[in-house]
Amino acid sequence: MIKRYPTKKIYVGSVAVGGDAPISVQSMTFSKTSDVTSTVEQIKRLHFAGCDIVRVAVPQMEDALALKSIKEQISLPLVADIHFNHRLALVAAEVVECIRINPGNIGSKERVKEVVKACQARNIPIRIGVNSGSLEKEFLNRYGQTAEAMVASAEYNIKYLEDLGFNEIKISLKASDVERTVDAYRMLRPKNNYPFHLGVTEAGTLFHATVKSAIGLGSLLLDGIGDTMRVSITGELEEEIKVARAILKDSGAAKDGLNIISCPTCGRIEADLVSAVGEIEERTAHIKAPLNVSVMGCVVNAIGEAAHADVAIAYGKGKGLIMVKGEVVANLDESELVDRFVAEVEKMASEFQ
Repeated sequence: MIKRYPTKKIYVGSVAVGGDAPISVQSMTFSKTSDVTSTVEQIKRLHFAGCDIVRVAVPQMEDALALKSIKEQISLPLVADIHFNHRLALVAAEVVECIRINPGNIGSKERVKEVVKACQARNIPIRIGVNSGSLEKEFLNRYGQTAEAMVASAEYNIKYLEDLGFNEIKISLKASDVERTVDAYRMLRPKNNYPFHLGVTEAGTLFHATVKSAIGLGSLLLDGIGDTMRVSITGELEEEIKVARAILKDSGAAKDGLNIISCPTCGRIEADLVSAVGEIEERTAHIKAPLNVSVMGCVVNAIGEAAHADVAIAYGKGKGLIMVKGEVVANLDESELVDRFVAEVEKMASEFQ
């Protein structure tokens, strides 16, 4: 398991962020928040997909006023995303579990002070959301649109909140490219102990967002950096959660669900491996136990990989072996292998409950 940087634990509603808490996964609705029915429907979809915290955009007063009705119909912790108009944050703070403000566009210190006072009154955290596209002019003029400018903005605004006696803070440092995003998080991490919200902003469609987020967020997670995260995708809500969970699992930052090891397709394969792996993924998607399972298509790699897996199929020509913890438990016809494999996985997974 990756050793994470020690950070302060805060709470977004019932969800702990930082400290020894699991790395939580967030997403954001795309409906007009004032459309309560659509927003609630999207939040429930995210909840079902495995989201831990949900954020909604609050660009207008009608959106802020809709938050109370939304909150009454959902169970996920709710974050209000505020830009430009601090009055929206004052209304939202009466209802939500966290306020996200962008220091580069929220306005004067006095406006930030009012937001802090409102959050202090309800003991809810503030996310300082630094975005490379909307940095304060003083930092842009000094550093340009760089990771250094993002870090300088974050440090300035952290200090300002601290000077107001507020330290229920989490921080994000997002750029639309991986390099600046990773550099900024790495640069700021040793300088404070506040929890970090990870993300590459404006990452694009499913394919590009998956690649960018896997590289950027995965790199940071491997460094032990990150306490909560969002994968930003132009597309279906559920895909953000699916990709985020996969990055957490495959980086080793979380132990949640099966790690499926399977051959790349090549001329040595002696079975319909693509169909088999697809069926196995579908039939085991509900399993949360952290098991390593192997589905190998020829004798070259099969036995070696299978020997180190919790449960494995080692395909041969028309037949194959089922192995559990390196021991052969069955020698079956190809048509019987997937059913037996799934049964063995479910049996082992039940031991984790």
